[in-house]
Amino acid sequence: MEWFTASEYWTSRLVFQRALAVVYLVAFLGAALQFRALIGERGMLPVSRYVARVPFRRAPSVFHFRCSDRFFAAWAWTGCAVSLALVAGLDNQLPLWGGMLLWLVPWVLYLSIVNVGQTWYGFGWESLLLETGFLAVFLGNDEIAPPVVVLFLLRWILFRVEFGAGLIKMRGDACWRELTCLDYHHETQPMPGPLSWFFHHLPKPFHRAEVAANHVTQLVVPFLLFTPQPVATAAAALMIVTQLWLVLSGNFAWLNWITIVLAVPALALPGTAPDAVPGAPLWYETMVLAVAALLVFLSHGPVRNMLSRRQSMNRSFDPLHLVNTYGAFGSVSRTRYEVVVEGTADSAPRKDEGWLEYEFRGKPGDLRRWPRQFAPYHLRLDWMMWFAALSPAYADPWFGGFVERLLENDRDTLRLLRHCPFPPDAPPRYVRARLYRYRYTTWRELRTTGACWERTYVREYLPPTRLDSPAR
Repeated sequence: MEWFTASEYWTSRLVFQRALAVVYLVAFLGAALQFRALIGERGMLPVSRYVARVPFRRAPSVFHFRCSDRFFAAWAWTGCAVSLALVAGLDNQLPLWGGMLLWLVPWVLYLSIVNVGQTWYGFGWESLLLETGFLAVFLGNDEIAPPVVVLFLLRWILFRVEFGAGLIKMRGDACWRELTCLDYHHETQPMPGPLSWFFHHLPKPFHRAEVAANHVTQLVVPFLLFTPQPVATAAAALMIVTQLWLVLSGNFAWLNWITIVLAVPALALPGTAPDAVPGAPLWYETMVLAVAALLVFLSHGPVRNMLSRRQSMNRSFDPLHLVNTYGAFGSVSRTRYEVVVEGTADSAPRKDEGWLEYEFRGKPGDLRRWPRQFAPYHLRLDWMMWFAALSPAYADPWFGGFVERLLENDRDTLRLLRHCPFPPDAPPRYVRARLYRYRYTTWRELRTTGACWERTYVREYLPPTRLDSPAR
């Protein structure tokens, strides 16, 4: 079938595949380095407990059959190795079927991790990586030109990401309709970046213009993805620029980066395809069309959700995460709260003296410590601490386990932190948590104190807590 492939997207496919492999690499690296404290054998939410109560059909994963720390580590590091091979272009050195199998491997590996990751992996970009990674299996390699159907389905994902996010904003917080959400968002977002303080202090009229431009990009521009070139390229390029602006304004793991990656196949990038490219084999055409039909059928769930007045954000409609719904920041907090965790070596804890703070890698703590850039790497504990500050209900499953491991000076847990104030052989006798209100300092306060944050004590979050049998 002559219509089946489009050689003008040869370079776009190449860039897309290499960039997606980098995102896979970041995801697997985060899993390998953080899993022990989060979902390992002695983690806060062990995989073994989860698979004991959740059947395989609801959460397909290899860890239903084996879930030791050593096996999980091997699984995650294998994902890193395969991702590196794809970054290097090994798929193009294999026959078509071999390249497809190679792209299938990281999808299977990461699906197994996400499906047992529980609350630590409950973010929309996990499903987005899996949905995009599944389509990448059928995008082909240098043996054939990119298939039109798969290119269309990648645009369909990007449409749902942007349009779904736009709808959730218009239906959600009134500040989006009033163009005032960015008066608060840069200060109250989950993990500010090094430029977020400056973004917050931009003039309010500029913030209004930002919100209006966001509405255009998310509610109007996505429809242009399905128009002829060069309009589709212009639409995708505008989305990329918008996402790069978000990259500068905060740390959102790989959400912005994979959205940029998804926009690449819509670009008509200059490049040179081979002079003679053989047609796609019949078995490949049949497989691609069958998968496309399945995904179009499964899309009824996300479409119904987008059209619903009770639209939900970041929901998977099947255990394989083949077709999902997306959205972010349907509501925006006006005030930033932070849970500050402290420990003391005193045998009888005092109210205001003798307490030392634990410092997290990404979330605000030390008032003088300027936020760092971590995205696309995902600091899962720091993100969940933001949710914990919004409501203790978000922390119920894991916060007690976190405190217990701090009382033990658990090595794997402390590796998730920037600084532990206690030596390895002398864990704290008590740990407590306090809730503070944080706000950005003004320009004058920054010049005077050197601090980018100011905080006010709100209330006790967790009273002084010790182990029944202290590790002494």
